[in-house]
Amino acid sequence: MSAMIEVRGVAKKYQVGTTAKQADSFRDLLVQSLRKPLSWLPWGRRPGAGADACGSIWALRDVNFDVAEGEIVGLIGRNGAGKSTLLKILSRITEPTAGSIRLRGRLSSLLEVGTGFHPELTGRENIFLNGAILGMRRAEIVARFDEIVAFAEVEQFLDTPVKRYSSGMYVRLAFAVAAYLDPEILVVDEVLAVGDQAFQKKCLGKMSEVKKRGRTVLVVSHNMTVIENLCTKAVWLADGKVKEQGPPRDVIQAYLNSFGAVEKETLDLSAIRERRGTGAVRFSRMEFLNPDGSERRVVHSGDSLTVRLHYDCYRELQNLEFGIRIHTNHGVLVTDAHTWATGQAVPLVRKGKGSIDVEIDFLNLMPGRYYLSVWAAKVLEFHDEIQNAVVLDVEPSDYYGTGRGIESRFGIVFLPIRWIADDGRSLDRGASSSQPRAGHGSSGNGVSVPTS
Repeated sequence: MSAMIEVRGVAKKYQVGTTAKQADSFRDLLVQSLRKPLSWLPWGRRPGAGADACGSIWALRDVNFDVAEGEIVGLIGRNGAGKSTLLKILSRITEPTAGSIRLRGRLSSLLEVGTGFHPELTGRENIFLNGAILGMRRAEIVARFDEIVAFAEVEQFLDTPVKRYSSGMYVRLAFAVAAYLDPEILVVDEVLAVGDQAFQKKCLGKMSEVKKRGRTVLVVSHNMTVIENLCTKAVWLADGKVKEQGPPRDVIQAYLNSFGAVEKETLDLSAIRERRGTGAVRFSRMEFLNPDGSERRVVHSGDSLTVRLHYDCYRELQNLEFGIRIHTNHGVLVTDAHTWATGQAVPLVRKGKGSIDVEIDFLNLMPGRYYLSVWAAKVLEFHDEIQNAVVLDVEPSDYYGTGRGIESRFGIVFLPIRWIADDGRSLDRGASSSQPRAGHGSSGNGVSVPTS
């Protein structure tokens, strides 16, 4: 099969700092010119401004890979690895600093909610606008119009400006437009992060259908189950470079193994480079602690646990929100717990070092390996976010005191339940057998079961 996408030696450098920088897109150019008129022109720059004065970072370095016709390729990696930058280059939103990309066919992309939509135009008008941008004739767009509207489920809002759409409506229409306008190449970035399960299932089905028609798909997702089941190939980006590429199962396993195991109770986060945010706050380390504050080395299902997040704050911040996410080893989100939900934002964080504790009264996770992500933000502005910062290995426990243990084969979470017979009597534990299964003895975690 011929290659539909050829990426050769692609690199992208961004200028950083407070001085003037080269605009990366027309939108950047417009915003920059409004903030500092004429600063984007060579004669409008102050002496000494530029790369030497403000420094630079390489979002991508020497990226090489091919995508064959009919392939669905999954792009994986932590936040800050360069995935979004690569997709923007592929979609011709920005140009590479070095290297080249060759596309054979018409490309349609969905990089974020509402990309390519004009907020003042209606849903109907945006469908025709996007089709025109793709170079389609009006007759071609009309032929697919009903399918797009049916998939997006926005019939009654079709003549409403999209600025009034909910995020779910936005992304449904955006995906429908990208997928149904029949591109030879479809690029999708985290579309499954928005919308309900029914919509996600429709998206997966549509991408499989696109593949069957011989189209090529490049998809970014943090859900490893989706990548493994949907894709024919995976490319792992780390620190702006291709770390590994090949069969999805092999690449995913290498990617997950890269997070390392928790071998000690204090975890260094300062050395992690793949993170995003303004940098006003930076997580430095994490600790697992017992309720009495002593160091925790082993965590069992049903335990209470304290996670202490240490951070450095580089300027005074008000109403700072903290959050912690837990994913399974296949990227399925178990929970996203944060101070916004509990109404406990930190009123004032002063410049310097600090810490915040997450107290978990009951860790009802089945035994297995989990990945913890952390973030600090104010409103919608992230100051620091580290995807899959550390590994948490949860060990089996004898929570019910039967010697049988809590086993990972029973799901992701377990519930502390009690069975009641139809006559209202609580059933005695251990009636069927009093012998523990091999390998599932008591963990000695001291958690008791409520009895009637």
